[in-house]
Amino acid sequence: MTFDLGPALLFCPADRPERFSKALERADAIILDLEDAVLPDAKAGARRNVIEAGIDPERVVVRVNGPDTDAFAADLDALARTDFRTVMVAKTESAESLSAFDDGYALIALCETARGIQAADRIAAHPQVTAMMWGAEDLVASLGGTSSRHEDGTYREIARYARSRVLLEAGAHGKGAIDAVHIDLDDADGLAREAADAAASGFRATACIHPNQVAAIRAAYRPADATVEWAHAVLAAAESERGVFRFRGRMIDEPVLRHARSIVSRAG
Repeated sequence: MTFDLGPALLFCPADRPERFSKALERADAIILDLEDAVLPDAKAGARRNVIEAGIDPERVVVRVNGPDTDAFAADLDALARTDFRTVMVAKTESAESLSAFDDGYALIALCETARGIQAADRIAAHPQVTAMMWGAEDLVASLGGTSSRHEDGTYREIARYARSRVLLEAGAHGKGAIDAVHIDLDDADGLAREAADAAASGFRATACIHPNQVAAIRAAYRPADATVEWAHAVLAAAESERGVFRFRGRMIDEPVLRHARSIVSRAG
C-alpha cells in the first residue's frame, strides 16, 4: 500500500455530515475527524455519520481517537461497519499501539506528542503505516509549552525539529509524509510559504482545515511550467549521457536526476 491522496487533504468534522460531499468536491481527499473536532457528547453521532456517509472511500481518511483513549475501541467498531480503510491514528506514540488494526487497514500515523516524535522511527517501520503526519499544537502542549510559533508566525525550533524528524523517518522507510495544518486562516502568505517549503522538502501532502486553503496548497505542490520543462529536458539528455554531465550550465548527477523525476511525478 502506498500513499497517493495529496496534495491537499481537508479535515472535516464527522459531526457535520452536510459538509462531507462538499468538502470532497473541494479537496484531493478529506479527513473525517472523530477526534479533536468533535466534542465528547457528539462522538457517538459522529460515528453514525461515518457509517452512513455514502462517499467515495478511496478519497477518504478517517481520523480516530488516540489508542489510549476510551473512544478508540468505539471508533474501530464503527470503522468495521464501513468501506473506509485508510485511517489516521491520532496521537500515535508507539508502533505497538497500532496492533489493534487488522491487515486490511492502511494507517497514517499522526505523531503529535513528545513520545510520538521520539518513537517516529519505529512507527514509520510499521508495515501498515503508509504515511506519517506531525502536529505542532499538541506537541507543544505535551511538553508543557504554550505556543508552537513565534510572534512573526514562524515555527519555534522544537516544532521544526519534529517536522524534520517525521519527514526523515517517513522517507527512510519509504512512507509518505504529510505536513501539519496552518491554523491561522487569515495568513494566506504564511500558508503559501509553508506549503511551498513542504513540497520542496519532500512532503507528499499538506493537511488543511478550511476549503479556502486548498488552492494555495495545490499551487505550492504544482511545479512551474519552466521547471517541468527543465525536468523533462534533463531526463531526456541523461538518456544519451554516462555518469556526470553538463546541462544548461549545471552539473548533473544522479541526485539531480532524482529531483527531476520527482518534479515530473508531481506535475503528473
